[in-house]
Amino acid sequence: MDSNGLPHGHCYEVDVMSVVLLDKAIELSSFGGKAFQLGSAVRSGLPVPHGYAISYDLVNQIVNGNKNAFKEIDLIIGNLTLPFAVRSSAIDEDGLMSSYAGIYKTILGINDATGLFSAINEIACSGQATQAIAYRKRLGLTAPSQVAVIIQQMVCSELSGVIFTRNPLTGMDERMIEACWGLGESIVSGRITPDRYTVNRGATSIEIFTGRQETAIYPAKEGGTKEVKLDSQGINNACLLENHIRQLDHLATRCEQIFGKDLDIEWAFSDNRLYLLQCRKITTRGGISH
Repeated sequence: MDSNGLPHGHCYEVDVMSVVLLDKAIELSSFGGKAFQLGSAVRSGLPVPHGYAISYDLVNQIVNGNKNAFKEIDLIIGNLTLPFAVRSSAIDEDGLMSSYAGIYKTILGINDATGLFSAINEIACSGQATQAIAYRKRLGLTAPSQVAVIIQQMVCSELSGVIFTRNPLTGMDERMIEACWGLGESIVSGRITPDRYTVNRGATSIEIFTGRQETAIYPAKEGGTKEVKLDSQGINNACLLENHIRQLDHLATRCEQIFGKDLDIEWAFSDNRLYLLQCRKITTRGGISH
């Protein structure tokens, strides 16, 4: 195996560096902003799920049906534990000063190669969607969107959400956390009103607003995700404990040391372990939008 977890000596009509471990995704022009940022997080020792960055050129070859490009992806499938999460990483997406949150697709719960290639195609096509084109025009970008892809082991989370290192509603120097049971898709889709926590630095003062959560989203055994009804305990109780909040405050501090102030951090807990899913600059004040 080489340093990217690929067999030595394989040679196809595609660039071997089209597939790299996340910590080696150092070329923005090939792997996009999100992969570049996650790579920086991995190199800094942050708890990012294991995964690979797939270059825009290789994604384009997959979309065009290049069988040798398929072989490149086949080589890494065995190095990841099912299920997979497949995320967009557009070349100009999710830089620290601009965010395409919600514009491009993320596909969760992929459990076989067929689903993986379908997800890559779907994410590549999302760059040409009306919503993406309109958003790019508002940013003054007229060139076609170039979408690279990230393939990661999916975090089958019991708790998920976001933490803002500065309150995006008031601008105050305090953490704001939004949290839900299960996958963060519940927050993104607007299905629930998440629990909200206002926390000082160091997490010695915590103010809790319990949201309205009647359902949660979890991975489905057959692939994809499923929405399930919560029991009375899940409906009536805030989902985070003090220990979770302290861990999130510590993660926020580490991210600030690496990426600077005013961050919007997506996180998940699985088996009591905290994972960083994404980190970007806060791009909204006066309202939270994901």
